[in-house]
Amino acid sequence: MAVRPYWKGYLKLSLVTCPVQMMPATSESEKVRFHTLNRQTQNRVVSHYVDSVTGKEVKEDDEVKGYQRGEDDYIMLEDDELENVALDSTKTIDISTFTPRDSIEWIWLDTPYYLSPNDPVGQEAFSVIRDAMEAQKMVGISRLVISRRERAIMLEPRDKGIVLWTLRYGDEVRDENSYFEGVGDEKADSDMMPLVQQLIKKQTKNWSPKMVVDPVHDHLLDLIETKKKALKKPSRSKSKEPSSKPGPSNVINIMDALKKSVAAETRSSK
Repeated sequence: MAVRPYWKGYLKLSLVTCPVQMMPATSESEKVRFHTLNRQTQNRVVSHYVDSVTGKEVKEDDEVKGYQRGEDDYIMLEDDELENVALDSTKTIDISTFTPRDSIEWIWLDTPYYLSPNDPVGQEAFSVIRDAMEAQKMVGISRLVISRRERAIMLEPRDKGIVLWTLRYGDEVRDENSYFEGVGDEKADSDMMPLVQQLIKKQTKNWSPKMVVDPVHDHLLDLIETKKKALKKPSRSKSKEPSSKPGPSNVINIMDALKKSVAAETRSSK
């Protein structure tokens, strides 16, 4: 089933323009989702906005965005005012700057989208922009309004298309030095290094999406299936006694653990 475009507009570089469409590169539609129900009636619970002082329900037409500037003091902003803040970048991705791809660290990347031509006539212009960036290992920097918010974006050539990444703003990225400054300057033990490297080598595999499966999601599906069967046939399962088996000790010798790990990996490979 084809995915409907999330956004349609134009990709522009100087005088070169082509129609494009954008689709989310990731999806959570397969995730298990729940509704909140009334336990007594099993009807769905509906949420409403309520005035924090009067306790009365607020009509949709009376809802408005507010920026707080003091206690109980807000500046109200209407929807049309918010929409008019960044109208220039709602329909056109105008590439204004290029930068080497390896100069942008992973932490600045936010949400990925797939960008592709939206018209056969514009494929040549799209291909020229894409291939020129690829040849020089460059990415394009621009801006785009997404969900009423203007975002900085990065355009990265990928195969036949372009991956569009929304970028985090400077005030959204925390300085790593403030978190790593407490880490000591001790060098790795020269005797342990070969063991760790050997362990890494034995456990190295080619990347596969199966490495990042969601076990909680699978357990939820199993639980839901069990519940479905229980509605058809009464369950006679007995409760299990809690295990009295003691948990593992956290106090270990790193060198012994590494040697045992390498030995275990060696036996399994044989």
